[in-house]
Amino acid sequence: MIREWKLARRSLCYGQRTLVMGVLNVTPDSFSDGGRFLSVDRAVAHAQQMIIEGADIIDIGGESTRPGSESVSEQEELRRVIPVIERIASGSSVPISIDTTKPAVARAALAAGAEIVNDISGLRFEQAIAEEAAKANAGLLLMHSRGTPKDMQQIPFAEDVFADVAGGLRQSISIAESHGVARETIAIDPGIGFGKSVEQNLELIRKLGDLSREFPDFPIVIGTSRKSFLGKLLNGAPVDERLYGTIATVVASVLNGAHIVRVHDVKETMQAVRVSDAIIKVAGQS
Repeated sequence: MIREWKLARRSLCYGQRTLVMGVLNVTPDSFSDGGRFLSVDRAVAHAQQMIIEGADIIDIGGESTRPGSESVSEQEELRRVIPVIERIASGSSVPISIDTTKPAVARAALAAGAEIVNDISGLRFEQAIAEEAAKANAGLLLMHSRGTPKDMQQIPFAEDVFADVAGGLRQSISIAESHGVARETIAIDPGIGFGKSVEQNLELIRKLGDLSREFPDFPIVIGTSRKSFLGKLLNGAPVDERLYGTIATVVASVLNGAHIVRVHDVKETMQAVRVSDAIIKVAGQS
């Protein structure tokens, strides 16, 4: 079934094929590609390459949310992301997402050309993020997480991870709507790796169908790309050796109900989701 996720200046159709969100970190310390795209020219060139490879969305972040990371100032985050957003928006029609938990950064990014706000805290840190999204009629991606990036792997894990995620997302959606966010602009993300154990991450991937049934009105986004749980499953594989593990989780996620996958390796992911989508289509015809 084809459905629409409404953004600031368009709608994205989902449900017929899997959408791919390309990750662009303009940070010195992100776990996967920190420091690679600090210059505006290099960041824009990488975004353009991901678009050529088939990315449906470019997700730009100016603050690392890896485990143990420290927050950066609002001014520094703005300095990193706004010139990149302006350049990409002026030269491409692909929608841009701003990955931030700061209302001022969300506001400036939307004014610069972004159409989606991706809040890894699910409005736990700053509810005013919802107000900025509502004023711009922007898409709002609400992710489940526990604790903060600095302490999320030190706090106790939830006893029932699915119940914890579902409850947290329901609360995030309620907060968003209370601040004027339209239901059709919201997407949700179970937050793989954010305060979950390896086994809990795998459980959430396996239960994406249950999550979709729990939240039938919202597109489900999932980001497993290069994350540390893959390294643990692959005998300590470093970040640059987790591509095949990532692809395995992308395929599993799509087959289990994900609508959008957030990844670093767009070209390889596009091939994987095309095959996965074909399998789903055939299954629906049989």
